[in-house]
Amino acid sequence: MSDENKDTAGSIEPGEGGRPHGRVIGTPSPARDRTLLAQDDISAPAGVGEELDEASAKRAERVVATFFLLAFAASVAFIAYYIGWSGRNGGMHGVTRTRESNYWLGGLMALSFLALAAGVTIWVRRLMTSKPIVQERHNLQADEETRAAFTQDFLEGASDSGLTKRPLLRRTLLLAAAPLGLAPLVLLRDLGPLPEKRLRSTYWGDAVKKAQAQGKKGVRLVVDGTNKPLRVSDFSSPGGMITVLPEGIEEGVPEDQVLTQNAKAVTILINVPENEFKPAKGRENWHINGIVAYSKVCTHVGCPAALYEQTTHHILCPCHQSTFDATDAAKVVFGPAARPLPQLPLAVEDGYIVATSDYHEPIGPSFWERG
Repeated sequence: MSDENKDTAGSIEPGEGGRPHGRVIGTPSPARDRTLLAQDDISAPAGVGEELDEASAKRAERVVATFFLLAFAASVAFIAYYIGWSGRNGGMHGVTRTRESNYWLGGLMALSFLALAAGVTIWVRRLMTSKPIVQERHNLQADEETRAAFTQDFLEGASDSGLTKRPLLRRTLLLAAAPLGLAPLVLLRDLGPLPEKRLRSTYWGDAVKKAQAQGKKGVRLVVDGTNKPLRVSDFSSPGGMITVLPEGIEEGVPEDQVLTQNAKAVTILINVPENEFKPAKGRENWHINGIVAYSKVCTHVGCPAALYEQTTHHILCPCHQSTFDATDAAKVVFGPAARPLPQLPLAVEDGYIVATSDYHEPIGPSFWERG
């Protein structure tokens, strides 16, 4: 390299107005002088290596403790609202109170987590010393000297964090975290009560008993949505399907239970060609010239089995494609469902289609039977 090149290497040649054209390859970047963080320890806050001002530390400690206490209060309020107030007037599962419950429960839990996070952040930024830590890789088996060094480092870290030095922070942190550990257990209630034996029967059974007590053969089927009693002549065309409910269900149950009872009792009525219908043994009289009724609640996970193929006479559940044969006691022909759709016994009274009893097996998914 010539002397001329030596003089210019590593320098920036001036351009017009004395400004450089650019940096010559090999020279340090001028951006290093404008970095926001220190190059030696980018994680260290200002004042690394210096003793914390005790007066400022005390103020920060009180602020952190206040946030922890706020987190504790919000967690306790969350549990209190969930157990207490949300259980009134139909509970948090009622349609009219769902939005209110979501606002209160979500807001209180968010406040608890935010207060806890703010307290921890201030603790780390204001009260913990920061210094570079280098971890060397060694054999997995540590000797006595290494274990002693680890113990010393651990104790020094605990001291630097202020966890042992500042009992107020330690106690309020534990106090704030305790209710958060209990919250998931409380939320198990949101799964709802165990079904016990409530799913082994539907309102069909109660309605049939009331009708038979009045000297009738059974309870009339009404069209879902119109509540119009259904005559055999109204449903005489093969290939049709309609959703029905027991007559009087809205007047026969408490107002807050109408939706639940409707969901359990909802039934599909299908007109299968009589020459293709294969009634199960003991159920020869459960249909009316091919008109048959099955539970609409899929036996897989409880979705509505609401689709019907007229050409194949298959009932389909759109959720997971479980398929049932309407001509053969709704047996499963495809999909994850484990058992057929329960069948409702039918008869004719004064030209109307009536149900003569409740379902003889539990409706819905198989695991519901274990309640």
